[in-house]
Amino acid sequence: MESTDVIVPTRVADTREPMKNGALGDWWGQGARTALLMRARWEGLQLSPAVVLVLVLTPTLLRVLVERLYIPGPANFYWPALESGWLTTVVSAFVCWLLVPRPDAGSTPDRPQHAAALFAMLAAQALTVSALLALLFVPLVRAGMWSPQGLGHWGVWLAWGVPFAWVAAAQGLLAWRSSPRPARTRAGAILLMIAAMGASQWLQPAQHWYPDLSASDDTQTRLRPRLGQADIEAQLQAASQRLAAVAPQRAGIVDVYAITFAPYADEDVFMRESALVAGVMESRFDAAGRTLQLVNHRSTSSSWPWATPLNLERAIQRVAERMDRDEDVLFIHLTSHGARTGVLSASFWPLDVDAVTPQTLKAWLDAAGVKHRVVSVSACYSGSWIEPLADEHTLVMTAADAEHTSYGCGRGSELTYFGRAMYDEQLRSSWSFETAHARARTVIEQREREAGKSDGYSNPQIRVGDAIRTKLAALEAQRAHAAR
Repeated sequence: MESTDVIVPTRVADTREPMKNGALGDWWGQGARTALLMRARWEGLQLSPAVVLVLVLTPTLLRVLVERLYIPGPANFYWPALESGWLTTVVSAFVCWLLVPRPDAGSTPDRPQHAAALFAMLAAQALTVSALLALLFVPLVRAGMWSPQGLGHWGVWLAWGVPFAWVAAAQGLLAWRSSPRPARTRAGAILLMIAAMGASQWLQPAQHWYPDLSASDDTQTRLRPRLGQADIEAQLQAASQRLAAVAPQRAGIVDVYAITFAPYADEDVFMRESALVAGVMESRFDAAGRTLQLVNHRSTSSSWPWATPLNLERAIQRVAERMDRDEDVLFIHLTSHGARTGVLSASFWPLDVDAVTPQTLKAWLDAAGVKHRVVSVSACYSGSWIEPLADEHTLVMTAADAEHTSYGCGRGSELTYFGRAMYDEQLRSSWSFETAHARARTVIEQREREAGKSDGYSNPQIRVGDAIRTKLAALEAQRAHAAR
């Protein structure tokens, strides 16, 4: 059955004032109307390949510029990100062809004459949408409010869900009103377009900008909240209590001691990953009471020690005092941004936090006399940690090799791809780090391909010494027996 939409008679359309803004101005003006859920006026619009190209690229350029505003102070542009995030555009083009398959398919002054015109109008609408959303999100992000701590969990969902619903309604109404196709066909095509929009959000395209960690950042310093005396006193108490509470080893049992280290306060994803990994070690490896989280984040200052090099060294020393160094295993998970040089980024204004390198970590472990070690590094280029740490008593696993970035460390990420696949999924069904890592590699490769990761597969790495493999086999058998 044909749609019951009312077609405005031609004689009424002809009485309207002609548009005088020029080709692009006319399109953007009508795009703004559709973004506000009004009908588009199609008569008089001029279309050419060049106009379509400008209409499509302009919202993309605006989004890149807006993303730069999310980062106060110096930032580096990641140009390969331009190759990702085009899923919605491709699906929209297909939907336009589906809804307006032929130039003569019921064209009227209030409907496009062909699919290219509908595609151009969706692109014109996107410019207004991007500009209005920037007015909402840039202040939230710059004020440090775009997080569950800033807005609350329901606040984050509302701040994301309401704009998503508005954009879906604007695109859906434009598509519905622009097609002569049966209602069922239009509904299916619109659902496909909305699903693609949701999928692009879930897949988290690569960020175009990342903070310049090598530069001073006075602007960022002024915008961030300050730490007061109460915060410092609460932190000193938390650090003292947590270190003192580390449980002693149990004779005859391969105890696992765990330390998570999340030194980059500007991204909540690292705090979340620290908590997740610590929880998995406690539930899967009986590490409750033997787990320390070192986290740089204001929300955890009164509950966990800060993730500073000195605190990490102290945590290693404390664990070494409580463990049986011949019998037990120390697990360390480090999560942050990483550099090709092997430096793990650290940031927690106003503290001046030094970076951690694999060489310093190995020196601390050696000095403390920790024998059996599992070191997990979730960061870009983290494969550079393999060689400095590897020996017969150490398992080292990383989220990437030394030449590639990892994925999922942006402001909108819940977990990194490595953290989710390795710990939230694979290690919950296995007590073998090697098995879980091998399975996670496959999952990560597939997800990165689907997400359009443009600089190549992150290629997570692992190196296992003979002595630690024997020790971990005993641990695996111990956990399997306890689970019976």
